[in-house]
Amino acid sequence: MYIFLLDDLKAALQRRGPDSLGTMKLLLPLHFNSSNSTNHRVSSFNEESHVLDNVSDMPESFAEFVFLGATLQLRGVSPVCQPLMDSSGNVLVYNGKIFGGIEVGIDKNDTESLMQSLGNCCSCRSQEHRTTCDFNGQAKGSIVDVLSVIKGPWAIIYWQESSKTLWFGRDAFGRRSLLVHWPTTEDPRFLLSSVSPTSSSLQDSGFEVENGTSGIKFWEELSCGIYSMSVDVKKSDGRFHSEIKKHEWTNAMLKELIEWERDSIEPKPAELNFSHSRTSSAELDINSYSSVLAQNVLTALRESMLRRISLYNIYQAQKETVPVAVLFSGGLDSMIIAALLDKCLDPNYEIDLLNVSFDGESAPDRISAKTGVKELRRVAPLRRWRLVHIDADLSKLTWEKKRVLSLINPANTYMDLNIGIALWLAARGEGWMYEESNNETDEDKRVNYTSRARILLVGSGADEQCAGYGRHKTKYMHDSWLGLHKEMKLDMQRIWKRNLGRDDRCVADSGKEVARFPFLDEDIIRMLLDIPLWEIADLDQPSGKGDKKILREVAHMLGLHNAAILPKRSIQFGSRIARESNRKNFGSNRAANQASAGSVVINVQSYFS
Repeated sequence: MYIFLLDDLKAALQRRGPDSLGTMKLLLPLHFNSSNSTNHRVSSFNEESHVLDNVSDMPESFAEFVFLGATLQLRGVSPVCQPLMDSSGNVLVYNGKIFGGIEVGIDKNDTESLMQSLGNCCSCRSQEHRTTCDFNGQAKGSIVDVLSVIKGPWAIIYWQESSKTLWFGRDAFGRRSLLVHWPTTEDPRFLLSSVSPTSSSLQDSGFEVENGTSGIKFWEELSCGIYSMSVDVKKSDGRFHSEIKKHEWTNAMLKELIEWERDSIEPKPAELNFSHSRTSSAELDINSYSSVLAQNVLTALRESMLRRISLYNIYQAQKETVPVAVLFSGGLDSMIIAALLDKCLDPNYEIDLLNVSFDGESAPDRISAKTGVKELRRVAPLRRWRLVHIDADLSKLTWEKKRVLSLINPANTYMDLNIGIALWLAARGEGWMYEESNNETDEDKRVNYTSRARILLVGSGADEQCAGYGRHKTKYMHDSWLGLHKEMKLDMQRIWKRNLGRDDRCVADSGKEVARFPFLDEDIIRMLLDIPLWEIADLDQPSGKGDKKILREVAHMLGLHNAAILPKRSIQFGSRIARESNRKNFGSNRAANQASAGSVVINVQSYFS
């Protein structure tokens, strides 16, 4: 039987290298006494003191809520330890960033600012709270209103004392992980977690991963949205009662982004002929419609990047010379991100380009990365670029594979594991680089190097929004423009479940402030949806030209002419981890392809045999 303990969760959070780890307990008596206004007790401790406070007079029978918060702080001037508790007894655990929607002072922390906004909310759970609530003349909003306007990635757990309600959820695109265990007969607890911790019972038995038959169904990805659980301990039977409700977003623009509909899907013949007749991307007419669209996308991407790396968004206690790194394959998406980062980041900072290979210098991603950094040095010669070579041998990664297998849970396919391992290794940043020689006659020296950057920029979302996957072309060839749009919409609406939760857990495990996704900025999603689909991609053209057409035009505008014509390669293929995995688990690439290896569920026992 899968046994999960609170200490397992603490251990998993501690491995992420947080600046602080705090715990808070909320006790609700099951026998409610209306004459006693203090109907709960709170105890809290931190990892240093382990001192309990206010634990006297505990009721004999009570419901217990335990909040754990691991804080890796990148904003504000003063250290913040979660969970936060305000003077009204509200409790907040928050994993996210606020890039807009709520005002965050230049010297303030996101969590503190959000706590203040939530503390001013009404106690209503009704969707029509504006017509049903009595605000006593005060213009209060609801918790749903506050969360609906946040721009940026987030996951939240919030106890509202006045209504005895637990609020929880994740942003509309699932850019931060939040897993849920719904109560079962075997384990009646209700659990929320940003990580899928390893069960200590499995560790003690010498088997450190819980993705076997007993553990894989314990956690599931919480679907995007805002939820509330009202707590009623007044029932005469003295038992714990609760009701969970999912709320609709109240931000109209956000609803449109979630629905992911575009007005211009199928071109008229004249429009398509005009698009085909313009000059090549390298010789764009600055006044052409397509180049205007590409320029708009470039401007919006630059603003997205600025929001994610502005220095006031970086915790001022940091002294690293490299605050930001890029998950770097040398492909189209990572080259655009790197070039934009150069334009937005103070020139005094160096930039780490993290490249993973399971075939040394021969992996396709390593080859394109070395070519890419040369192009970056050409367009940005004053920047010091560090290409970090992260080499790995899959056959020698034993405990690492077990760790990642735990992190990707509840994902459980070979493709998930291959991607997870590559991301996890990249986020660790442990590799080597060439140290430039001051003497022109000397060769550059190879030295070991570990990136200390806490922010990792990743190109997720570009393929889904700009028709970058091979299946997009297949769908277009069979079902034309409408079929392509439906496939892209499906990808965007399931990206939280297929990609982002898994990726978030793998990156954050190495002490990074999890990944930041410039292509998944709300304004970028809106802009790309407003552009006609035939200007986004032209899948009648060959790979490397028509797929992600608009991003290729953006690359040309940035001077990245070599990167603009590179074909799409996923990290598991570009790093060659998929090839090594296929040989080990299926005998050969051919056998793996015949078995559709990417979607095959991992057999844990045989995988580690």
